[in-house]
This record gives sequence, C-alpha cells and structure tokens, in this order.
Amino acid sequence: MPPWRRASASPGPSAAAAASSSEPARPLAGGNARVSPEVPAEHEGGVEDGRWSALVPELLADILRRVDAGAERWPGRRDVVACACVCRRWREAAVAMVRPPLQCGGITFLASLKQPGPRDAPMQCFIKRNKKKSTFHLYLSLTQALTGQGKFLLAARRNRCGFRMEYIISTQGDLSHGSHVGKLKSNFTRTKFTVYDWQPQYEGAKVSSSRCRRWLASKQINPLASSGIVDIGEVSYEYNLLKSRGPRRIHCSIQCPADEGTAIDPEEANQPSSPSSLVLYNKLPRWHEHLQCWCLNFHGRVMVASVKNFQLIAPAGTGEPWGVQDDETVILQFGKVEDDVFTMDYRQPLSAFQAFAICLTSFGSKLACE
Repeated sequence: MPPWRRASASPGPSAAAAASSSEPARPLAGGNARVSPEVPAEHEGGVEDGRWSALVPELLADILRRVDAGAERWPGRRDVVACACVCRRWREAAVAMVRPPLQCGGITFLASLKQPGPRDAPMQCFIKRNKKKSTFHLYLSLTQALTGQGKFLLAARRNRCGFRMEYIISTQGDLSHGSHVGKLKSNFTRTKFTVYDWQPQYEGAKVSSSRCRRWLASKQINPLASSGIVDIGEVSYEYNLLKSRGPRRIHCSIQCPADEGTAIDPEEANQPSSPSSLVLYNKLPRWHEHLQCWCLNFHGRVMVASVKNFQLIAPAGTGEPWGVQDDETVILQFGKVEDDVFTMDYRQPLSAFQAFAICLTSFGSKLACE
C-alpha cells in the first residue's frame, strides 16, 4: 500500500508516523485534514493532461466535431471553448477545427474579434453606454430582440486629453490592464479619428507616434499578446459649420485583410494576408417632405432618430478582394434603440474590433459638423 501524506500541510510528527504505518493517516484531533496518496513530484500536475492528450487523433477530432455541431450559437458555444481549455493538444485541435466568422457566421474565440465578419448576412450586435463612467460595452445579440440578452465581446472607456478624445478598447468588461487590444484617438476638433491596433508588426505597417510607443512601454497591454501599435485607419467627418449640407458625412479608410477564399495554394490560405486599405462612406439619407426630416431605411434595427445613426457603404467597383457585392451593400450599420442602447451590424470585410472602433467615433458632440 502506498504511503499517505497530508494534502495541505508540511510533514510533521504525525505525518512521519503515518508514513511508517501500514494504515492511512487519520485526521488530527479537532481538525478537518484531508489526505491524498503520495505522488512523485515529477508526476504532479501532469497526470491528467497526459491522459487527455493521449487520445488518438481520430477520436479527438470526432469529439470536437460533435461538440461543435451541437452548439451553433451562444451560450452553447461555451462547450467548444471548454474543450479548448483541456490541454494544449485539445486547444490546437479546436482552433484548427472552428471556422472563422467569414465562413460560419459566428464568434467563438478572442481571435475572431479581429477577423472579417460573415459574408452572407450581417453580424448583429448592440452597444450599451454608461454616461457616468464613460464606458461602452459591445455584445453579440443572442435573440432577434433589439435589447435582449447578449454575449460580451469588447469594452471601451473614453478619456479626455484636453480638447481631444481618446478611447481605450479592451477584451475585459472592467478594462483591466493587460487586456487592451486597441485605441482610438481624435484630433483637436473631434472630426478626425485614428484607429490603432495592438498587434505584431507586418511589412509595410505604419508605426504610431512616440507617445503611443511610450504607452506600450508603460505595460498597459500584455507584451505576449501584442508587439506593436499599428495605425490601421482613419475616420473623418466633413465640416458643416453653416449646416447647409444636411446630416453628418463620414469618410472611412481602414486596412482590412483580403478575402481568404481567394487564395489558391492551401498553405498560403493559412497564412495571414497583408492588409490593404478599404474606403467607406456613409449612405446619404433622403428628405421626407411629409415628416420634414431626413430618413434612412434601417430595416427595423433602429427605433430612435439620432444624428449618430449611419450606414457605411463601399464605392462602386470595390468588389474584390473584399467580397463587396455592390455599392448598395451596407458594410456597417449603427443606430439608436434606447437612450443608452445602440445596434451595430457589420459584415465582411470589417471585423468586430474595427466596426466597434468606427461606431465609437459617432459618440460625443461635434460642433464643427452639426
């Protein structure tokens, strides 16, 4: 019979006596001590991982395939995430099996937040604003209701830097240090915003200013998850001081990865493609003579009239490599539902992170263009 030891304390006189006895050690008088069999130090913590990782590849693939097929939407998708947390081998198999949002139309892992959205139908999300804390939380819609339950995706906090505005984007609801994934910064008049993405450097990337590099050096982000601050796009609002041009006019230029389905070589399809700039502008509303207001068809996804509402489309002839069908296809739609609730619907080629950053630019007053 193997010797026994106390699980929560260092060996003492009682434990030494138990080791020399042929019976398991009993708890000390008046205590609730728990005992466990003596395990060599080199085997502690690795026994369970070895058992799970020793499954044959065919059986492991079949298990993950069944779990993935039985959980197409959240909260059922948490089972797929739980399988990826078993061990390293399970995680690699789960990541290789789960399709990106472009193909499956869903979000499973954190990496999906920076991948292009679905091709056929927009990804429906909503944003909740907290005016007192100046925070914004992005949720994935789980039902068809505009203000129903949602799966948390991203969060942002607005900071004032003089007359400039700055948004810090994080994957944690409390925006804790080490979870920041991006940044949004405005100019003096708040009519031009620059989107920064914390990601590994790639060839041709535009490195941000020294102030942003100091932000990286201050350990505000996890150095293991990101190794560079990259300027990935700009969002600008046209000046309208005399209010003679109607609602806001938005121009957006952002770097988006090419359509993964256009790769010919399978090995090249698994490699990240170099981003290229995509130009978007807002769809102009029409003047309604009877209502005496500007109107735009949001297909039932917007309930309250607001200057913040907009739809972004691509110019005619954009097409490949982003899969834009025509100049009437809405790439990003943002609108007000309640006082502090807004819907956000996006699709390929934008990612959830990029769409969230663009929508954040609509918040706040802009005296130069309203």
